[in-house]
Amino acid sequence: MGSVSTPENSPAHVLLTADDTEVPGRDVVSVIGNRTPEDLRQLAVTVAAAAAGHVREARRHIVGPDGRVPVAATKSSDVDPVTAVDRSSEELIRGLLADRAPGDAILGEEDGGVLREDAVTWVVDPIDGTVNFIYGVPASSVSVAATVNGVPVAGAVADIARQRVFSACVGGPAQVGSESAAGGDGHPRSRILGPVTGPAGLSQALVGTGFSYSSARRAQQAALLVELLPQIRDIRRLGSAALDLCAVAAGALDGFYEHGLGPWDHAAGALIAARAGAQVHMPVLTAGYDDGVGVLAAAASVAGELAGHTVSVRMVDNA
Repeated sequence: MGSVSTPENSPAHVLLTADDTEVPGRDVVSVIGNRTPEDLRQLAVTVAAAAAGHVREARRHIVGPDGRVPVAATKSSDVDPVTAVDRSSEELIRGLLADRAPGDAILGEEDGGVLREDAVTWVVDPIDGTVNFIYGVPASSVSVAATVNGVPVAGAVADIARQRVFSACVGGPAQVGSESAAGGDGHPRSRILGPVTGPAGLSQALVGTGFSYSSARRAQQAALLVELLPQIRDIRRLGSAALDLCAVAAGALDGFYEHGLGPWDHAAGALIAARAGAQVHMPVLTAGYDDGVGVLAAAASVAGELAGHTVSVRMVDNA
């Protein structure tokens, strides 16, 4: 499932398309045991929706008079914040997964973990778009993906503000549904996404991107944007890579690229975009922020041109 290539000095890339993700490989079947990818999708939807509800409610209780949520700590730089709600959301996710999938591993943004080869590994982002969450900008999400050998098999992205959940699994459609439906089987009131259709050429493409918390990488990202911007319709920056990828799946963006994402930022969204018909280039999920590797999801009509600008590029602090 998925074809792998290795640009020079980069971690292996996986190309995900609808065709590549139509049938689970033997390695997937052997690891997931008596479950199906659809079983994993439904669990991802349920967990992501529960965490999104928790995040909304928690924000209501701790937001300050300035409309912002207090920062508990910072990570990679002084502009890379963590809140208490990031931590409590991940704690909730871990508890739900431990209860409903006790033999699986978990890799989370806040509390870490490892990708196991002999088990499903759930790759989770308790709040993707923490800065937006802090400021009250309505573009943050919860991302939950079931992965095997560094490639997503099922996933869900809960749009916290709009109370909807995007989801997909290998062999199943990309879909979006009301968060309130997630307590059932994940199907009620869902809308199928795709097939993704793109513009005739890059000059008509609306493209999303994001920026690093590292000032050195931001300079490199700005240089790439200066090169690309005259060649496209316009650029958008939502602040949540998971939602950007879902926007490609839903047709709200023609493409999205970003360098140096963590595996939790794109594990679920990449599969959702691919199952909706986008072409997705992603590093295997063992690659993280320090590798500075690009993720790209785009409609087929512009994917090749965008890949030429972005996929072979690495953005690292010592560049």
